[in-house]
Amino acid sequence: MTPENLILTALALPLAASIGCLIFAKQPNLRDGLTLLVSIALLGTVIAILQQFQSGQVIEASWWNFNPGIAIAFKIEPLGLIFALVASSLWIATHVYGVGYMRGNNEKKHARFFACFAFAIFATMGIAFSANLLTLFLFYELLTISTYPLVAHKETPEAKAGGRTYLGILMSTSIVFLLTAIVWTYVITGTMDFTPGGILTDKTEAGFLAILLALFAFGIGKAALMPFHRWLPAAMVAPTPVSALLHAVAVVKAGVFSMLKIGVYIFGIDNLANTGASQWLMWLAAFSILAASLIAMQQDNLKRRLAYSTVSQLSYITLGVALASSMGAIGGGLHIVTHAFGKITLFMCAGAIYVATHKTEISQMRGLGRAMPFTFIAFGVGALSIIGLPPLGGSWSKWLLMVGAADAGQQVMIGVLMLSSALNVAYLLPIFARGFFDGSIKSDADSKSFRENLKEAPILCVLPPCITAAGCLVLFFYAGKIEEFLAPIVLGGS
Repeated sequence: MTPENLILTALALPLAASIGCLIFAKQPNLRDGLTLLVSIALLGTVIAILQQFQSGQVIEASWWNFNPGIAIAFKIEPLGLIFALVASSLWIATHVYGVGYMRGNNEKKHARFFACFAFAIFATMGIAFSANLLTLFLFYELLTISTYPLVAHKETPEAKAGGRTYLGILMSTSIVFLLTAIVWTYVITGTMDFTPGGILTDKTEAGFLAILLALFAFGIGKAALMPFHRWLPAAMVAPTPVSALLHAVAVVKAGVFSMLKIGVYIFGIDNLANTGASQWLMWLAAFSILAASLIAMQQDNLKRRLAYSTVSQLSYITLGVALASSMGAIGGGLHIVTHAFGKITLFMCAGAIYVATHKTEISQMRGLGRAMPFTFIAFGVGALSIIGLPPLGGSWSKWLLMVGAADAGQQVMIGVLMLSSALNVAYLLPIFARGFFDGSIKSDADSKSFRENLKEAPILCVLPPCITAAGCLVLFFYAGKIEEFLAPIVLGGS
């Protein structure tokens, strides 16, 4: 298969799965089985693209060329390929988990759910392989639109309100800020192409560069940078597989990926360092890291606590861009991978707890780990990776970010990252400890009977988080390979 056809295949597979879910709406086993096969085929296609890319081939494709510098086009580069590998591999886990969750929790309208889920993966592949700002913007909007029905899936007043907040913030920020930034960039440079080293060097003054960066930063609402973060906690009304999609596979990762890609290929790391245009963003990212962590500590609802944790963790990647150092950018790229595996584990465990017990509040989970050991052990592993403790993958991405801060001469940011890790401990580990070591469950007969009869959620809800938890461990040993693979994105950077 030609390189161009590989890109088109990677886009066509999830789109075909989306259509297939609607065609086989009344044949659930066939529908879900075919979608699983397509998700595996997508991962195989992305791996084939990786192999050709590593052999030195230039892999690109173009659909329409409207004017010079304006086209819908795709091109493979290291950062996008890493993102595509993460999304395609975790789609398999989330699909299997989604089948178990939707059936185990007796959710309705499965065909629409899985069709929108697959379409979101299609949009994610388009974002990952985008060769320019126009292509990225188009698929960015498609991702927002396709995930709205997932957020509002339960169709309750609360779900509809959460969906309106989700759609309202993400669409308004992208149209008002992001689109303005893209048009401004084209007017300044005459191109929208992602180019190594950036396209804005010596094109405008530092003050205007900082304003343009602000338009991009706030326009990419999916990065959940404060104060445009409210959509993320609001979206927790969605079924847990959607939360996993939002936080690990597609939506927020598409946001921070876009932030990192624009920082590297539009602004340029050297340009940001020389002009100081990203200094303000560094401090805002630091504030978001700490403020969101403090808010997370106050949440009793498990999914809301994890949502604010995500707001904090996403700002790590924004910080990696704002540091304007090569190691900071690479650390941000690695954190996309390590956070995806850690956070999807936590959300899938939260969903497994809900399916098995219908409990959503942390205060209700005393002693549950003794009856759901696989779920809670997987949760503990994911939590330790998010905290950044070895031998788990999250330790390396946080370390590289601290090295990037040191390279940039930003010792305060090292302190922010260390304090954030301490706050991670404070709001994540008590959940695990409560499950295994809190013996304060009431000893009345009903409570005792409940504990004795309680079992793990269905296997399809338990196996995926156990696999992704194991992935957190594997990433510790392969983080160096990912770092080497990402190194060319900042070739010549500071």
